[in-house]
Amino acid sequence: MAANNSPIPVTVLSGSLGAGKTTTLNHVLNTEQELNAAVVVNDMGEVNIDADLVERESALSQADEEVIELSNGCICCRLRGDMLDEVGQLADQRDFEYLLVESSGISEPIPVAQTFARGFEDASFDPTGIYELDTMVSVVDAHSFWQAFDSGEALTDDEVDPEGNRVPEAALMDQIEFCDVLVLNKCDLVPDDELNEIEDVLRALQPRAEIIRAEHGAVAPEQILDTGRFDFDRASQSAGWKQELQGGHHHEAAAEEHGVGSFVFTSDRPFHPERIADLLADLPAGIIRAKGFFWSAGREDIAMGLDKAGQSVRAGPNGRWIATLPKAQQERYLAARPGLDDDWDDQWGDRGIQLVFIGREYDEELLVDQLGDCVLTDTEMNANWEDYPDPFSADDQRELALADD
Repeated sequence: MAANNSPIPVTVLSGSLGAGKTTTLNHVLNTEQELNAAVVVNDMGEVNIDADLVERESALSQADEEVIELSNGCICCRLRGDMLDEVGQLADQRDFEYLLVESSGISEPIPVAQTFARGFEDASFDPTGIYELDTMVSVVDAHSFWQAFDSGEALTDDEVDPEGNRVPEAALMDQIEFCDVLVLNKCDLVPDDELNEIEDVLRALQPRAEIIRAEHGAVAPEQILDTGRFDFDRASQSAGWKQELQGGHHHEAAAEEHGVGSFVFTSDRPFHPERIADLLADLPAGIIRAKGFFWSAGREDIAMGLDKAGQSVRAGPNGRWIATLPKAQQERYLAARPGLDDDWDDQWGDRGIQLVFIGREYDEELLVDQLGDCVLTDTEMNANWEDYPDPFSADDQRELALADD
């Protein structure tokens, strides 16, 4: 644990509603008797039930400021400054050696990690040098995953932010793809062979994380405390879809035994907007994750993005092609990304398609053929692309498919 003059290590627990974050937190607090910790508990509701549970089931006390509750918002956005104010006051007292943070079920882990690793400009307290992010932990409900695989239902319960603009499955995917340790909880409710398959899927989504099977949140404290595993740059690039786009096929032979696989679809031609929108709205149920960018004919200035998480599929504008930027900016991008100019087209620059698909028990060959059918033909390449109806929104990605569709 941290000495008085060394940074205070921090473990952050993420996970969807009901996955078992609070249970895991309380197990660690009650198991590690020598742990001198402070706890921050974030809850979306006006009343922070989780903070009360931590206080009731452990030796910590809100009255003694060992448990800090942050309610009615998320520490990844609305409450980032409030969290830093609280942990800043805790640091002034410096009567604890470890900080445990339980985020809300819909919190995105990257902003929380950034807050501790790099600070937050809207807050007066700078945590860098005082706190040191040690481990990002995501708790996954094995039973919910199993039910989703078996029934084709959503991967998570319906939980949204106060504005109603967060997609629960996307939040869960963020938590899985940005972490050091994945706690696969409620394993007692799932058959062993199904657990093996779920682990294969999780490894495809997040190859870097250590996966720990647990029942009732019972993990050994040393598995999530003082691990030294966190590295912001590595964590940012560790998602399975990012590794696929970088050309590093990461699946093991064991994954193939359970029908878990992935592929990258590329093309230097654009998609027909209507055909690709129709296909993306009706992807195979076995596709759990799809990510990347694509060129839609008629949108030559805009790079379109795809983000499929579970049954949620969003697609639409997601930035600009490098070829559309001023020459000086283009040169900076090309200098920073060696090899990009190898695929640079004299007419179209970097415009193209790069999409990653990760899933289980789906017909990869059929899907590749269907994607190929969405690419413009020779005749269409010479047509007037402005005549093609555009089903995508003008400014933002929009939902193409929902769990209830």
